[in-house]
Amino acid sequence: MYDLAVFWDWLAFGVRWLHVITAIAWIGSSFYFIALDLGLRKAPDLPPGAHGEEWQVHGGGFYHIRKFLVAPERMPEHLTWFKWESYATWLSGFALLMIVYWAGGELYLIDQSKAELALWQGIAISAATLSIGWLVYDRLCKSGLAERPTLLMVLLFGLLVVMGWALNQVFTGRAMMLHLGAFTATIMSANVFFIIIPNQKIVVADLMAGRAPDPKYGKIAKLRSTHNNYLTLPVLFLMLSNHYPLAFATQYNWIIAALVFLMGVTIRHYFNSLHARTGNPTWTWLVTALLFLAIIWLSTAPMHQPLEEAEAQPLTATEQRLAAAPGFDQAHDVVLGRCSMCHAREPVWEGILWAPKGVLLETEGDIARNARAIYLQSGVSHAMPPANVTYMEPEDRAAIIAWYRAATR
Repeated sequence: MYDLAVFWDWLAFGVRWLHVITAIAWIGSSFYFIALDLGLRKAPDLPPGAHGEEWQVHGGGFYHIRKFLVAPERMPEHLTWFKWESYATWLSGFALLMIVYWAGGELYLIDQSKAELALWQGIAISAATLSIGWLVYDRLCKSGLAERPTLLMVLLFGLLVVMGWALNQVFTGRAMMLHLGAFTATIMSANVFFIIIPNQKIVVADLMAGRAPDPKYGKIAKLRSTHNNYLTLPVLFLMLSNHYPLAFATQYNWIIAALVFLMGVTIRHYFNSLHARTGNPTWTWLVTALLFLAIIWLSTAPMHQPLEEAEAQPLTATEQRLAAAPGFDQAHDVVLGRCSMCHAREPVWEGILWAPKGVLLETEGDIARNARAIYLQSGVSHAMPPANVTYMEPEDRAAIIAWYRAATR
């Protein structure tokens, strides 16, 4: 089992690496095509059906690009589809969600102080949230609201805020942020899978059959693509938030997430306006800065329960098993002596104001709950304490290793 813990951590690292790579490819192509679309220029020699063109230079060469609003007169011989970047990003993200938040649900997913859920119940809620958002959003887009895009965006924002609040009622702050990001990313990828690519295939089929494609399919796809454009930056923030307790370890974390979505709108509005040559809305800088300052202020409200309450909280079955394992008392003393001065509800180490990564190591429950992380960070590796500032001795690390292996064999 302890060898599995090392393998599992490396598996999470590998899948996270894949997820980042595919996300870069998807977001990069998305940003590029939005900028290209907004920067198209009219030209006197455009072929029939062409909306505009753009000359670009990159890598020592020149590129001449033209866009057809519906389709060209005939099907080109070579056609590149931009879809696998989206699919691979969602699939790798879903795999990472299962590895980190389902397999490690008792630590990272469920907050027993908010809702007393079994692990399977937390996983069921986690899985359900990925589909609920898409179903509601898709229904809104297929209603008459499609002709009122601003109102549709406001309703989408309201949906995201409500989902953030609801997730925060049952999940840890870290899991709430991550699931809200996954919830949003599912909407984005489903837009590609269910709407954008199928509509493009309809157009291609019409061309191959010699029929004139219906322009409505391109219009529908453009609306969904625009939504994806405005949702991209908030999703990136939410995916990174699990590394920053100031973002998730506060009672106002769902409000912070809501403000991040507004920041995504202001930032993208600025760049979209520049690319479309419709102005230079520098007012968005001030609004974005004010929103970010509001987030910083909200982050100073800690969410952790007082130490006395944490000590009185009963241990879960898994925590009881780890706390009862041979060697726990010695490992407990090591962690309290070498780690808890920083990983505390009120850290005493100079310059540390909040527990790093939101990890608390003061009570038996804290230590049992973080057993695998302690084993990996301070047992088999010397990542913690950083630079060994508390002088953890080899015998201390050996005690941690012995306890964890005894508890998991």
